Formats: sequence, C-alpha cells, structure tokens
Amino acid sequence: MNFETPNIRHLRVFLQVIATKSISKASKIVFLSQPAITQAISKLEGMLKTTLFERRNNGMYVTPSGAAYAHRVERALNIISDGTKAAIRAGVHKDETQRDGNGSTGHSLQMLTTTQLRALIAVSETQNFSLAGRNIGISQSSLHRSARELESQIGVVFFEKTLTGINISKAAQILARASKLAFAEISQGQDEVNSLHNREVGIINIGCMPLARTSIVPCAINQFSQKYPDFSFRVGDGSYDDLLSHLRHGDFDMLIGALRFPIPSDDVVQEKLFSSSICIVARADHPLCRKVEVTTEELAQYSWVVPPKATPSHDIFKSIFSGVAEIPKNLVETSSQILMRTLLLDSDRIGIISVEQIQHELDNGLLKKIPFEIEQGSRPIGMTLRKSWEPTKTQRFFIENLRQSGLALNG
Repeated sequence: MNFETPNIRHLRVFLQVIATKSISKASKIVFLSQPAITQAISKLEGMLKTTLFERRNNGMYVTPSGAAYAHRVERALNIISDGTKAAIRAGVHKDETQRDGNGSTGHSLQMLTTTQLRALIAVSETQNFSLAGRNIGISQSSLHRSARELESQIGVVFFEKTLTGINISKAAQILARASKLAFAEISQGQDEVNSLHNREVGIINIGCMPLARTSIVPCAINQFSQKYPDFSFRVGDGSYDDLLSHLRHGDFDMLIGALRFPIPSDDVVQEKLFSSSICIVARADHPLCRKVEVTTEELAQYSWVVPPKATPSHDIFKSIFSGVAEIPKNLVETSSQILMRTLLLDSDRIGIISVEQIQHELDNGLLKKIPFEIEQGSRPIGMTLRKSWEPTKTQRFFIENLRQSGLALNG
C-alpha cells in the first residue's frame, strides 16, 4: 500500500470515543490511559489534516469529517474481523478451542496491529521474509517477529519453511486478503476526508484489458482529469485471471475489459458498458483482402495471430472453424496489439481482434478487414467490481465517465 495506514488500535480507540462521546469512558473500555487516547486522536487528526471531534463541555462530538472516516474504519475493521474468523476456521490450529472461529477471536482482534498485518501481506505476496522486509522497509528480523507474533495471537499456522522458501497456508492467504481490502477501505476514507475539505487528491487503481486500454479508459481518464486534475491513476495490465485476483484482493478498484460469462467469482459483479465487434484483419495488400468474399476453408490456409486461450476473442476464433476438417496450424497467441500489428504487416498472417483496438491501423490503411462475416462476432465490454465495494464520490464520478464513454462507443 502506498498510503499511510494508521495504527489499528488507534482506529478502535477513535470509534470508541465516537460511541461514548467521552475519552474517559472510552479509556475504561479499551484499557488505555486518557493521555494515550488523546495522543491517538491527535495523531489521526494530524494524518488526516482535519478535526475529527468537536470538544464540548458535555462530551466529544464527531465532525462531518470524523463521521465519514468512521464509516470507512468500521467497514475496514469488520473486514479484518471476518477475515480473522475465516482464517481460524480454515487454519491448522495450535489450540483446538479456536477452530470454531469464535473463542478468543475478540481478544485476537484487540491485539492485532497494522505492522503485523503489513508483515503478513508482504510475506504472503513474496513468500520470502528477506524480500518482504525490503519491500516494506523493515529488517528481516523485525518482519519475522511481527509475522510470528500474529501467528501466535491468532492461534493458527501461517508459514512453514520448505526447501525452496516458505509455504503460505490457506489461513494466511485469507487474512492477508482481508487485510488488503481493509487497508484499501481506510485509504478510501482518507480520500473522502480530503474531498470534504476540497483537497481532491488521491489515486484510482484500474486493472485494464487490451481493448479498454485503447478505447474507453483513455477517454474516461481525460474527462475525469478535467475536473480532478490532482488525482492520479495507476493502470495495471496482465492476464484476466491475474487482474481479477488483484481486484479481489483490493489492489485494483475496478477491472475494465471483456466480461466473462458465467461470472467468474461470487464476490464480484459485472456491468456492461458497450459491445465490441470482432473482425479478421491482414496487411492492406494481403491476397484475401482483394476478394469480395472469403470462405472458412480459405482462412484455414493461413497462419494466424490470435488472442490467448480462455479469452472471449479466442473462443470466437475457435467457433469460426468448428466443424471444419482443417484448422489453422501455425498460431501465435498474444495479447500484445503491437506484436500482432508487426506480425501482420511483415507477413501473410491474418489476425482476429476487436475493431476498436485496430481502428487507427484501419483508418491509416496499414491493415484491412478481410471480407468474412463472423457469426456472433461481438463481445460485451464493461466493468468488474467487488460486490462489497463502496466507491467514493470521486470514484463514482470516474465510473460515470466510463459509462458515458461506453454510450459514445455504442452510438
């Protein structure tokens, strides 16, 4: 995570002061001294650059900024709580009394620290204590101590040494995912506080498939940046499965690209933005481009450049040759538009791709459509979001930009 993550204990204190409207009352519940609670609140206010409470004679009353942040903190702590219980249920236990996911869970949650959870995430992602320590800027010994303390508090096995490194248990994976989602929620809270004070700064993280990178996403980013010029974007690419995993773990706010049916996971939802037509293309002077109509048998005589397996476009490619005795042999499978274009321009290969991805080359006469009508040659393009995700105002504005860009493409 690239934002400052507050101490989880401070966040619990913050919520307790809201609930009791009193530092002294909160002190008795969380077992911290009043000066310690005052200092914790002060640190949060300094980090958020705002006042979280109005100090009155009859108590502490949360400000609008404090209420907005508290909503995100509550969601984050609930995610960690649910993740801890799920990890206990799924884990190999040091104490069988914890197997039901309850028992000492409440005590375990009170003892958790941000440092421990950051250590868990880092080791889970790298499967190496030394590399994990370098990634988050602490010594290997400190990281190892934090990770083992967490393992002891939760009461399940997280890490096992192997000949090749470290084995990450299912329990560790569950809690690491919950922690990343919780930290993302806290970051959204910080963005919302900034927004209330007209400090429109932050970052939107997008997982982006090839078609979206050349059409809908650039348009939406440019429109968004006119209103929020200080917001940044991080756009990641990769295979669909990899991007989906990052979305489900909170690394991305949304995934933009070809939708999958059936929906690949029960914790995500999809929204169609527009339909993309698939075409078969080749260099402008390709023999097939000079024909009025091309048959499937003629297509089979050439080498192809096609999208990777398990993609909607690859499925459409296979459907073209269903029931045909001879199918193309010398295939190049790639998600790289640049590689496809170069291969097509320098050979007699033909390719299958979305019209939107290749529109520039078509407009400039570098490539040309082969006259072959593809049955059901379109695919839905849209957003994939976490089902439990609650976007901020600025994230909702960007989503609306995506919808408007999609409508423009449909038109």
